[in-house]
Amino acid sequence: HEFFVDMTCEGCSGAVTRVLNKLGVKFDIDLPNKKVFIESEQSVEVLIETLKKTGKTVTYIGPK
Repeated sequence: HEFFVDMTCEGCSGAVTRVLNKLGVKFDIDLPNKKVFIESEQSVEVLIETLKKTGKTVTYIGPK
């Protein structure tokens, strides 16, 4: 799954890393393009809610 997350710095990507590590999913962060790629069996809703815990704007782009 590909998401747009409004990250501006390493601190932002660190927050994303923390919440996703708690879910135990495989993910990749593309900070310059503000994208997060997640490999997971979780529903998109669960992934969005998890990403929103960072306080950032989150948009679901679609399957990668």
